[in-house]
Amino acid sequence: MKKTIGVFFGSRNPEHDVSIITGQLIISGLKKLDYNVVAIYLDKQGKWYLGEQFSHLVQFTDPKSSFKEKDTEWHLDLQESQGKFVFKKKGFGGGKCVVDIAFPAFHGQNGEDGTFQGLCELLNIPYVGCDVASSAITMDKVLTKLLYRAENIPGTDFVFFTKNDWDAHKKDIVANIVKTLKLPVIVKPARLGSSIGITKAKNEKDLEFAIEVALHYDEKVIVEVCITDLMDLTCAVIGNNSPIPSLLQESVFADDLFSYEDKYLEGGGAQLGNAKNNIVIPGRVDEETTKRIQNIAIQVYKLIGCSGIARVDFLYDIKTKKIYANEVNTLPGTIYHHLWKASGIELDELLTKLIGYAEEKYEKKKQYTHIFKSDLLKYANSVKLKVKGGK
Repeated sequence: MKKTIGVFFGSRNPEHDVSIITGQLIISGLKKLDYNVVAIYLDKQGKWYLGEQFSHLVQFTDPKSSFKEKDTEWHLDLQESQGKFVFKKKGFGGGKCVVDIAFPAFHGQNGEDGTFQGLCELLNIPYVGCDVASSAITMDKVLTKLLYRAENIPGTDFVFFTKNDWDAHKKDIVANIVKTLKLPVIVKPARLGSSIGITKAKNEKDLEFAIEVALHYDEKVIVEVCITDLMDLTCAVIGNNSPIPSLLQESVFADDLFSYEDKYLEGGGAQLGNAKNNIVIPGRVDEETTKRIQNIAIQVYKLIGCSGIARVDFLYDIKTKKIYANEVNTLPGTIYHHLWKASGIELDELLTKLIGYAEEKYEKKKQYTHIFKSDLLKYANSVKLKVKGGK
């Protein structure tokens, strides 16, 4: 019997619109492969919407469309959702939709950060992509870079702090950044993607403003050394136990950093593979450098425990020839199908592989015991549990 794949997209985060585009691409690709596909949209308030109309971009671009109609609202039945997602329609007459495999197309918080993956694990449902731990780690740029440092993977120098730190020690933090990293620096929210909230600070006034901007999106901020003679390179990776690297993509940008506009708007969007003037595949580095970057990408992928798909970004100093591993993205925008196509894997093959990796990972989990028999509760009544303030 043909399995039903649910493509989940949207959710409560600043990358909501990018997720819609990724979701539409995946839905369209899976339909061409003759899968049973259900479009599952989470709005910015966290409500579930299912239906064929959400398989079309016009539903999100037409100002006349509405998500408030009762016949489109569904709820997740947690009681029935064991080994599969079971959604039920609200209102008279209802309806039922069963999803066998989840294909998350979320970007950022409340979806790509391990939260959705945790729901799948709790309900024992197979899903495409990285697991809870790797998703959570890569969402946090600080944790990612601390892992690099622990494993001697080359990365840029950085400092990080929380909003509480900033409110209490603003002057000390600024002074420490100027002393240890030196200006200019790159300021980022620690747990956000798509270049949202990222600023290059060239002086102390800019630095304070950039930090305030970053704190608008997250309570933790990371400040990194700015590479002046910079080439921005990306290596995508797919697979479980034997990951495969893509060719390198070079992203070309005119401003101080690779902005949201460069990634998604200008010329059709470099991250969507449409901006021909903004991306170069393969990247303009020699064969030895390419191989080194691909090997580091595989090392990072394995270190963090990624599976299915991820993308590892790199900074390359053109003058010193130094390579710096940068951020890891566990669900690249539009699954970076354009880079995989250039690497010899068309969209239909890529989607088939990703679903295969999800099923492989799910079957492997079944080999392990998740239940432990214990006599502990037999003795619970005989044990006097002492609590603070109790007798």
